[in-house]
Amino acid sequence: MNTITPLRIGILNGDDIGHEIVPASVAISRAAAELHGVAIDWHPLPIGRAALDTHGHTLPPETLETLKTLDGWILGPIGHRAYPKVPNAINPHPILRKSFNLFANVRPTRSYPDIGCLHDNVDLVIVRENNEGFQPDRNMLLGSGEFRPTDEVTLSVRVITRTGSRRVARAAFELARQRRKHLTYVHKDTVFKLGCGMFVEECKKLAPEYPDVLVDDVIVDTFAMRLVRDPQTFDVVVTTNMFGDILSDEAAGLVGGLGMAPGLCIGDGDVAMAQATHGSAPDIAGKGIANPYAMMESTRMMFDWLGHSRANPGAVRMAASMSRAITEALGDAQARTGDIRGKGNTVTMTEAVLRGLRP
Repeated sequence: MNTITPLRIGILNGDDIGHEIVPASVAISRAAAELHGVAIDWHPLPIGRAALDTHGHTLPPETLETLKTLDGWILGPIGHRAYPKVPNAINPHPILRKSFNLFANVRPTRSYPDIGCLHDNVDLVIVRENNEGFQPDRNMLLGSGEFRPTDEVTLSVRVITRTGSRRVARAAFELARQRRKHLTYVHKDTVFKLGCGMFVEECKKLAPEYPDVLVDDVIVDTFAMRLVRDPQTFDVVVTTNMFGDILSDEAAGLVGGLGMAPGLCIGDGDVAMAQATHGSAPDIAGKGIANPYAMMESTRMMFDWLGHSRANPGAVRMAASMSRAITEALGDAQARTGDIRGKGNTVTMTEAVLRGLRP
C-alpha cells in the first residue's frame, strides 16, 4: 500500500499585517487539508522584527536550518525598511531566494466581478526572474551592485546570465503549456543589446522545444501600454527582474490593487515559498482591515505546486477547494475588505472563505 508523506510546511508571519494575513491563510489551509485528508506538519518559525527582538536576528540561523528540512513555507510581508540599523537586522528575502535557488517569481493577475477592476476577463501570469538583474542585493555574491566612486557619480550594475535567463524562460514555457499555450517575453534589446539581448537569445533557443506554445515578444515600454489597454491578450509573460517587479505591480492596479497580487517563488529544487507581492503596510497593521486575498492565494498556489511536484493528489484537490472558496468569498460584498469595494474586514473575509470550503 502506497502512503503519502505528510507535507512539512513552515509558517513565517513576517512583519506588520503579516501577523494578521498569514494566520488567516493557515486557518484556511488547515481546514482545506482536513476536508481532503492531507497530512501537514506545521512549523511556526521566527522571522522579521519579532525575531530580532526575541532571537537577536531577523533571520535566525535556526529558522534557516529548519527551512532546509521543509517542503515549503508561507512567508508574510517583510517590513525591512523600518528595521533598526544594526548588523543582524537584515532583509531575509535575498538570503531565502539564493539559499534555495528560488529563481522564478510567479505572479498571477486575475479580475473578479464588482471589486473595482479596470478590465474584465483578465487572466495572466508574469514570471519574473528573481535572483539577478539590477537589484543590488541579488547580483553579487559579495558586496553590492551599487557604488559611488565620487559624490557626483553613482554606478549600478545589472547582471544577466545565460543560465538565469534560460531557467526562468523554461519555467515560463512549462507554465504556458499548462495554461493557454501562449508565452510573451518582454525585454528592451533595442537599447540593452547585450543584457536584454542575452535574455532574448535564451528565450528563442527554448522555443523549438515547445512547438505547442505560441511565442511572441514585446518591448517593455510597449508592453506597459498594452497591459493597460488590452491585458486580455496576454497569458504567460516572462521577463527580467526589475521589469517584472514593475509590470506586476502595474498589473495588480488593473484588478483592485496590491491586495490582489499573490506570488509564488520556485526554482529547480523541490521547495516553494508562498509570498504575496505587497508590502507589510505598517499604516494599517493591527486595524483588522488588511486584505488577506493575496496571501491566501499565494498559499493556495503553493499547495497546488507541491501537490503536483510531490504526486500528492489530495493537495491538488485541497488547492482547488481553496480556489473555489476564495472566489466565492470575493463575491460577497459584506465579507470582502474595503480596498476592493467591500464592507468587511480581514476576519469576515477569512470566515467567508472557511464557509465556502467544500470537498
